[in-house]
Order: sequence, then C-alpha cells, then structure tokens
Amino acid sequence: MANADHNPTRRALLGGMSGGLYAAALAHLQGLGLSRSNAGEPPPAADLQPRPPHFDPKAKSVIHLFMNGGPSQMDLFDPKPALDKYHGQTYFEKIAAEVESPQSAGAIMRSPFKFAQHGQCGMWVSDALPHLARQVDDIALIRSMHTTNLTHEPAVYLMQSGKMGPGRPTLGAWVAFGLGSECENLPAFVVLDDPLGLPINGVENWQSGFLPPVFQGTRFRSTGSPVLNLKPEFSQPGEVTRLTRALVARLDEQHRQNRPGQPVLDARMASYALAARMQLAASDALDTSRESQATRDQYGIGKEPTDSYGRRCLIARRLVERGVRFVQIFINAQIWDNHTALATDMKAACLRTDQPIAALLRDLKQRGLFDSTLVVWGGEFGRLPIAQLAADKDERKAGRDHNKNAFCTWLAGAGIKGGTTHGATDELGLKAVENKVSVPDWHATLLHLLGLRHDQLFHMDNGLRERLTGVNEVQLVKGILA
Repeated sequence: MANADHNPTRRALLGGMSGGLYAAALAHLQGLGLSRSNAGEPPPAADLQPRPPHFDPKAKSVIHLFMNGGPSQMDLFDPKPALDKYHGQTYFEKIAAEVESPQSAGAIMRSPFKFAQHGQCGMWVSDALPHLARQVDDIALIRSMHTTNLTHEPAVYLMQSGKMGPGRPTLGAWVAFGLGSECENLPAFVVLDDPLGLPINGVENWQSGFLPPVFQGTRFRSTGSPVLNLKPEFSQPGEVTRLTRALVARLDEQHRQNRPGQPVLDARMASYALAARMQLAASDALDTSRESQATRDQYGIGKEPTDSYGRRCLIARRLVERGVRFVQIFINAQIWDNHTALATDMKAACLRTDQPIAALLRDLKQRGLFDSTLVVWGGEFGRLPIAQLAADKDERKAGRDHNKNAFCTWLAGAGIKGGTTHGATDELGLKAVENKVSVPDWHATLLHLLGLRHDQLFHMDNGLRERLTGVNEVQLVKGILA
C-alpha cells in the first residue's frame, strides 16, 4: 500500500483530480454572484444609471449636515425652565445608569444660553444660533429623537448605516443604490469632510459595505485639487487621450464579457469611466470663485471662523444644482462633544456653522432648489441635564455628558412642513416622552421623501434581505411631512 501511495496508478490520479475540478467548478459558480442565487433575486445594478423610485418623490437630492459629536438639545432647541429652577441640585443618583462618566458627574446645570421664540411659528431657539433663528419657518424640528448607545462610535455607525458596527452600507450609499444618479459626470454620493481632520469612524462614514463599491461616497476636497490623483501626471494631446480611453474601454468590455456576473468588476470599470468624465466637471462644481462676491459673503467665505464650513455648504449647493443625489458635510473631530467648557466650546461650534447653514437654506430658495432638495441637520445623540466637571471641579468650565435618550434633529426643504416642532422631552430634557422618533423611523422618513419604501429597498446578502432599517418596527414621522 505504501508503494501505491507514492506511485499512484493513472486511475487513482484521475480520481484525485476530479475532486479538485468539482471544487473549482463550485467556486466559479459561487463567484457568479451570491445575490443571483439568493431566493432567485437578480444581482443588483452595479452602475449609477437613474432608477425609478417606488413612488413619486418629494425630494430629488439630500444635503446631510452631520453634526458629529452630539449637540446639546437643551442648549440649542429645547429650552428647559426646570434646569434654572433646580440648578445645583443633586440628580446623579436618579440617572446613574445613563451616565457614561460617573466619576465626573455633577448637579443639574442650567443652560448658559438664552432662548427666545422666532418666526411666525414661534419656534424656540437659543441665542447661540442667531442666523438659523431667522429661518425657523422653513424647518421642521424633531425634539424627540432617541438612540440605543451612548458611545460615539456605535452611535455614529447607527445613524449612518442602521446598525452599531462597521461593514454596513451607509445612508448615502443606500440612496445611490436605490436611485442611481441623474448626473453623468459626477458621483451620486459626494462627501465634503473637514480639511482639519476626519470624523469619528473615519472613512467608514461613507462606505458601501456589502453593496457594490460604485455606491460608496466620493471625497471631494474643498480647496486645491477636488479629488486626489484624478488628473494624469503629464499632459498629452487630446486625440491621444481619446484613443487611449477608447482602447481601454474595448479591453475592459472584453474582460467583462469573459467574466459575467461580477458586480465588483462592473463597479470598478464604471468608477474609472466616471473618473475620466469628472476631470472637468468636479473642478467646475467646486470652483466657488465663479459665484458672486455677495453670495460668498453670505456663506461667510473668506473670513474666520466660517470660511471652511461656508465653502463646503456652497459647494453642496453647486453639487445638487448639477444633479448629485446625496451630499454629506462633516465637521472635524468632535466639536459638539462638549464635556467641558460648554459655554465657550458650543458657542465656537455655532460660530463655525450657523451662518453658512442659514445661507444654504436661503440660497436654495433663491435658486428654486428648495422644493427638490432635502436638508438634514443633526448628530448621533444628545447631552445630559446634569453638569460634567473636569478634574479641577470648576463649575464655570462644566460641560455635559452623552445622552442616548433624547436629542434634536431638523429637516428643511422638499416635502417638509416648515415651522413645525415635533415631539417633546421630559421636564429636564433627559428623555423623549412624546411622539418619540427612533433612528430607523428617521431613516425610513428620509427614504420616503426620496420616493423609496424602506421595506422594499434591500440587498440580498448571504440569503438575507438586508435593509437600512433592518427588521425594526418602523413608523414614518408624518408630523413633519407637508
């Protein structure tokens, strides 16, 4: 038997090879795309061709102003007289389970900002946001948001992708997957992150997860070259460039025909073709010097501290004007994460963003884009009504710890009932108690405004119908809809 093992017969050799051939064939069939074999579903379109919504949409595009860090609701949009009444009284024992940093927890703390009612609707806004206060008749404020985790990373994942972990498609990727793009020369999903640094979770905020990579967000820089490595390192005659692209396209098509059912390959080829078309379109869209000086001044461009955020808000308007489906603007690090020095640090965050955001709303209206563009503002959670104290226990430097049970968001533009305040929190602003809105509710409402049913927007992954809203029981926030 030992000799037979070392010197196999031809029959034994062919028999051994057959197992390998079967394995190779199985691997090839699996490589044709899991989505095709899942419950008979066809593979998802790995391109940005426009696709019809499930029903007539109110919005054609979205500008998402993501205020990562957790803006304090009771210092911006949700005034609580009880905080003044009980200021300095101990409350930690009643909410100890809701405090992330109990070692630095203090007493109930009143807001350092003053509130007043604004607009015909009488919406309450603090004096930290004087520019947005003049736009309240155009926005719908949700005071009753709540989430499921009080730590930044999982809470941001949940807001961006519907689950508290990495590897999932983000909101913008789902929208691009569901609707494609109406713009041939720009991506469907564009990200304008802060030149000063990435937000929590970094580039995972705009990944496509298990969707084809063509749907992930494309980062545009607000200064300098819009997209790194977009243009060739050396110039060549236009005819040479044209012939080169034509040859590459033919070779790509031959390569694809020999490898059917490969959505990742299709997406990569589509991305390269889009990059070629973007060389002129991206530079034009991001060139704010083409705007009038009055428009630039309105956004606060050219002065501090509004220049960077104002520039990106103006670019967002220029992008949706050109048919980009989803634009997301981030702010660096965690400027809303005001654990200490709330009075000064939150004021600084508002000074950077308030004027540009108000200008964006006015500009969209002036250009006839307000009725087709949905503007969304908000972070991943809110803050607690008690103080958080630094090591020196100086109450003048106090801030607020994280709060998953209550926070505010607002929406404006397409399909939104302006001047609306939806939901309410308890006496101290600790918990949402009236018309509560979960993150899945919020996601479903955004999709609804784009003409997408949250339960019909899915992708087959490992035999499961994966959705942005998961298997959660979901209710649309109908109170804010026009």
